[in-house]
Amino acid sequence: MFQQVPMVEIDGMKLVQTRAILNYIASKYNLYGKDVKERALIDMYIEGMTDLNEMILLLPLTPPDQKDAKVALIKERTTNRYFPAFEKVLKSHGQDYLVGNRLSRADIQLVELLYEVEEVDPSLIANFPLLKALKTRISNLPAVKKFLQPGSQRKPPIDAKKLEEAKKIFKF
Repeated sequence: MFQQVPMVEIDGMKLVQTRAILNYIASKYNLYGKDVKERALIDMYIEGMTDLNEMILLLPLTPPDQKDAKVALIKERTTNRYFPAFEKVLKSHGQDYLVGNRLSRADIQLVELLYEVEEVDPSLIANFPLLKALKTRISNLPAVKKFLQPGSQRKPPIDAKKLEEAKKIFKF
């Protein structure tokens, strides 16, 4: 539609735009809350995750002389803003999941973010026992466990060679 990716063909539709795709799939598989209030919470949590995720995603594009400062900022925001916020949500209601005490898109995306943060610094999750427990719980779901196995569709962090390839393709 906008001459860009991602584009997913599903249920006879060609969906574009990441959020539209994820919202459709989450709704289809009952991962998007039971009512408008739960969907608002899920959206709010995901938007918060997106802020940190974008910092990590852009890290490989950071000029070498700025990389240490960017990593330090990611670590600071992770341990002082984002992880405490999600730990507090889990602690506040004492349930296994972020919203409605059932698995949602927010839980899955948070666990993906936890893996991405670990790729920056594995020690950052150490002081967040509820996040660690959530990660373990979600990672042991059969479909997720399969996805996390070596050789699956989950891609490792980008290396210098692949970064240069991407820059050529996208004309950076």
